Amino acid sequence: MKEVKEVKKVNNVKDLRDELTDVFEKLRIGEIGLGEAKELANVAGKVMSTAKTQLEYNKFLGNNKSSIDFLKSDK
Repeated sequence: MKEVKEVKKVNNVKDLRDELTDVFEKLRIGEIGLGEAKELANVAGKVMSTAKTQLEYNKFLGNNKSSIDFLKSDK
């Protein structure tokens, strides 16, 4: 039976950046393979692309007051 790893939830862009930094470090020390690192980076890029799409949509509508929770962070 395959071991299930604990997964940290990515709630905002800061969490995503922190997670990608962890992926980079794990790749450097050989804890994860290049294929896994590429897939994680690919998914992260798609998440950011959806946020960008939402920003562009808000701009198109002239809606400057609508914020995107994912882009907010406490720092």
